[in-house]
Parts: sequence; C-alpha cells; structure tokens
Amino acid sequence: QLQASGGGLVQAGGSLRLSCAASGSTFRGYNITWFRQAPGKEREFVCNIRWSGGITTYADSLKGRFTISRDIAKNTMYLQMNSLKPEDTAVYFCAASSRIIFSQIGVPSSYAYWGQGTLVTVSS
Repeated sequence: QLQASGGGLVQAGGSLRLSCAASGSTFRGYNITWFRQAPGKEREFVCNIRWSGGITTYADSLKGRFTISRDIAKNTMYLQMNSLKPEDTAVYFCAASSRIIFSQIGVPSSYAYWGQGTLVTVSS
C-alpha cells in the first residue's frame, strides 16, 4: 500500500516536498513514479526513480525544478518541487511497478500500485 502526502497550498515561486511511503512492503526492486492530474486533463508523467540504483527520469518540461529521491532506510520516496507555477496545480499520485520496461514508465496503466493522491495548489 502506498501513502502519498505533503500536498497543500503554496504561492507561485514556492516549494513543496511530497512523500510516498510504502506500508507493509518494501520498494526494493520497484520502479516508483510520480504522476499528476490537473482538473479536466489526463494523468501526466512527472518523474520516476528506480529503487535499486536510484536512476531517475524526468518529464522534459519539469527538469530543473522537480527532484525525485529516495530514503532507503525509511522506505520512502520524495518529490521536491521548487519554483512552483500555477500550472503545477494538480493531484499528485505515486505509483509502483515491479515489472516495467523503460518505454512504459510514463504510461499509467503500467502500474499495479497507486497511492491515494495528494493535492497541490499553486496560487498566482
């Protein structure tokens, strides 16, 4: 079970850090991904981390502002979001998959496990 947290209301230019924790299991061997979904839009790939090795992949449009990381001891994945913009407003979801090929990491249907989502609202 995945538990996402850390969302909230922030002004444009501000920062937030989201967390995604696994309960009852470990992330070892999994690909962990953040998606987001704005009102009226499709779920969008944000970034991914391969738990074993820590290799990261980002959506091109978010490189430089968002950073994904992990704390192995806490079995928790983080999304540090800086220089937030109103267009970053969305529900952010974490998802996990133990069997995924690289070309599919941005496809929501590739993931078996999902957190409940945490709302990020960026005011202008």
